Amino acid sequence: MKIINRYLCKNFLGPFVLTFFVALFVLLMQFLWKWVDELVGKGLEISVLLKLMFYASITLTSMAFPLAVLLASLMTFGNMGERYEIVALKSAGISVRKMMQPLFFLSVLIAIIAFEFSNDIIPKATVKLRMLLFDIQEQKPALNIEEGVFYGGFDNYSIRVGKKMPDGETVKDVMIYDHSRRMGNTSVTYAKTGTMRVTPDKKYLVFTLHDGSTWDENTSARGGAPSRYPLTRSTFDRQYKRFDMSDFSISQVDESFYEGHSTAMSIQQLNERIDTMKSEITELAHAASDVFFANLYYFNLFVKNDGHYFDTLKRSVKCDLRQMPEDQAYRIFTYANNASRSFVYSVRFSYQDQEFRTRYMWGYQIEFFRKFSLALACVLFFFIGAPLGSIIRKGGIGVPLVITVVFFTLYFALSITGEKIAKSSVWPVWFGMFFSSFLLLPICVFLTYHATTDSAVLSPDTYSKFLDRFKKFKPFARKRNEDTPTVS
Repeated sequence: MKIINRYLCKNFLGPFVLTFFVALFVLLMQFLWKWVDELVGKGLEISVLLKLMFYASITLTSMAFPLAVLLASLMTFGNMGERYEIVALKSAGISVRKMMQPLFFLSVLIAIIAFEFSNDIIPKATVKLRMLLFDIQEQKPALNIEEGVFYGGFDNYSIRVGKKMPDGETVKDVMIYDHSRRMGNTSVTYAKTGTMRVTPDKKYLVFTLHDGSTWDENTSARGGAPSRYPLTRSTFDRQYKRFDMSDFSISQVDESFYEGHSTAMSIQQLNERIDTMKSEITELAHAASDVFFANLYYFNLFVKNDGHYFDTLKRSVKCDLRQMPEDQAYRIFTYANNASRSFVYSVRFSYQDQEFRTRYMWGYQIEFFRKFSLALACVLFFFIGAPLGSIIRKGGIGVPLVITVVFFTLYFALSITGEKIAKSSVWPVWFGMFFSSFLLLPICVFLTYHATTDSAVLSPDTYSKFLDRFKKFKPFARKRNEDTPTVS
């Protein structure tokens, strides 16, 4: 039996590793397609792109694990069924249930690895990925000064190069507009030739201009008085222009900015944050109730201080304000109006604050249960793939891939539906996150039961024999129709 277990595990691990990286590649391509607009045209280095794909691949492993388990189990049992290995093992007294036992424990081990991966490694990779994506989004497009086109990538400057030499540094017919004074084209520098080089630290672009002139139009002198010489022209043999390139490079953002996000937390951190937010929501509810009871008896501040009217209120439930002095009644009406308005605003603000914090807490709870639901999906997909593989008896990757896409699409759609329902407070958060698992569980039980009991319900031979019997009745029906006399 140990030899058979090793043989089954060996047949399972090979397709699992292959399908895991294939699934990860497909998910990574989907990620890059989503962010392609932010990546194109910024001259990113290969190292930055590789780092981005590495962090993105780590964050996508939680989805690749269950997909790989489903496809690998389908391929393993499908290949064994196609080669009649399952029939041979059954004839040796080994049932399908015993064949599934070692692979079940292996699937549980994979689920534990997936859970630990999503709990410890994925949060750290998520922080790095978000930092890198933010830096790329804030980065300006790559420095690309073309011939005859004004380039406005530098703040307050517009540069036009008439001709660029093949070496990429020597330029001719250079014109630079300085808009730093926010008064239009008041300062222009022109040079016949020059060179442009990036400093070794890639922080500055330095233009060395030769044989040129500068025109500076100053419309006012000091103190706001009109200038007597509004246009100044100067010539130079050599001039240096330096432009800051810090916006063109990848900057580093503080990690603490993203560490508070739900996807960047472990189970322990999420649990602590959920408990903290529950306490805050409870305190807000108590504060709102205190405000309610404080404003409910607003008249106490006025009535209790006046013994005459307080005795009147005690003797009669209704108090006729027309019997009170006009100034006293006016004070009571004014305070009642202000207190009522303040009470409504306080209750409304408290409700909105509680609703905001509750929805924020749901986000942490969703991420908390997501780690468990994705690990559980590895086990559920095994109980779908292994029975189906033994039933359909089709190896290779064609039929298993089609079945995998169908079930994984169903699971993904149900997961999104359950998450949206959890966010809408219709169901508890835990029920919404395990909604897809609850619906797949009956399918797992049904397939496993019929595969382990050799039921003919899902056997292809059963339906082929039924179709063969149905075809036999066609000639008989045709002959009976021909023998039946027609009435004219």
